[in-house]
Amino acid sequence: MKIRRFSTSDSDFQANLKQLLAFETAQDDSIDVVVANILKDVKNRGDAAVLEYTNRFDKTNASKISELEISQSELVAALNGLPAEQRSALQTAADRVKSYHEKQLMSSWSYTEADGTLLGQQVTSLDRVGLYVPGGKAAYPSSVLMNAIPAKVAGVQELIMVVPTPNGEKNQLVLAAAAVCGVDRVFCLGGAQAVGALAYGTETVPQVDKIVGPGNAYVAAAKRRVFGVVGIDMVAGPSEILVICDGKTNPDWIAMDLFSQAEHDELAQSILLSPDADFLDKVAASIERLVQEMPRKDIITTSLTDRGALIHVRDLEEAAEISNYIAPEHLELSVEEPLAFSKKIKHAGAIFMGRDTCEALGDYCAGPNHVLPTSRTARFSSPLGVYDFQKRSSLIMVSSEGAQVLGKVAATLAYGEGLQAHARSAEYRLK
Repeated sequence: MKIRRFSTSDSDFQANLKQLLAFETAQDDSIDVVVANILKDVKNRGDAAVLEYTNRFDKTNASKISELEISQSELVAALNGLPAEQRSALQTAADRVKSYHEKQLMSSWSYTEADGTLLGQQVTSLDRVGLYVPGGKAAYPSSVLMNAIPAKVAGVQELIMVVPTPNGEKNQLVLAAAAVCGVDRVFCLGGAQAVGALAYGTETVPQVDKIVGPGNAYVAAAKRRVFGVVGIDMVAGPSEILVICDGKTNPDWIAMDLFSQAEHDELAQSILLSPDADFLDKVAASIERLVQEMPRKDIITTSLTDRGALIHVRDLEEAAEISNYIAPEHLELSVEEPLAFSKKIKHAGAIFMGRDTCEALGDYCAGPNHVLPTSRTARFSSPLGVYDFQKRSSLIMVSSEGAQVLGKVAATLAYGEGLQAHARSAEYRLK
């Protein structure tokens, strides 16, 4: 395997880095056309269109959408049918995710000014949320936990989950996760048609206020198109990991951490920064040796060859600067004083501190959310959390006394903007 190696001392380092990070996020036109037609059809024909596309794409033969809804008893049966160790792990992960997200709950607040005017903020939850969960080969119960639990903690009244079941095959661990999280309704639907059903509502599938959860290119394109009709979490790009290591961690550990993202798909990105050139050599050797035993060897090899890199930096200070430019989805700080070093980091989806903190723990059970900004969007966005399922309303209750002061200020500014009705409205309250 030939993984890229370069150094910040190279004259063309900046150009190499930009090329490494370059990723074409523009939507494929052909996919966009297909998705636009599906969404339009679902909007116009409701259940009939959703049923037609589901039977065609997932090779099912349902006669009505209600046949594709999974009962609560089936969800509970899936949970009860899990091996004891698997059920215990699922419950432990769910408990930890819930405990962490409970700390994120926003509260309403207000204050009263001297003249009796009350100002504040009222926090309420979304009424109904749609959760898209990948199905088929990509079945991720962890996605159920990470999307459903913060919604429930926020107080969302109804959570509607859609999950494709190609050839009618249901993933029992995904259904069990839905039971653990208290998902209210589950439909065996996927693709753009499922997104459309959630966004517009059909005779059977209720319209939601926001759609969250990962999916393929068609799902991503559909989420882009329905944004505005409903809210969405984000349109995520390929998974990423950036490791900063001082050279004192077992190189096998670092190699496997790079693999943990590379195995997602060929477009995933794994980068290592270290001031120790000899350590980079050791990690490269570990990669060559360990990749041979990986079941997803071909995917890992393509990912590391096409989008991976081992980068030699001057020192850890420079590593922090480069990391802030990259703004990675996952950042591992495998250094002596990780907590202190983390203060140098401004842009990252999640920061994993210390040699024992592998990114995989965050994917499943550490507690913080694994739905994270990718493709440098951590510069301006944050992990999914309870706050994504809550919204804020401003509170304004002006006293009669306060209206005398604020009314004059508002009228003056309104006249300046040429909005006479605004000004007169405020002036009517003046004594």
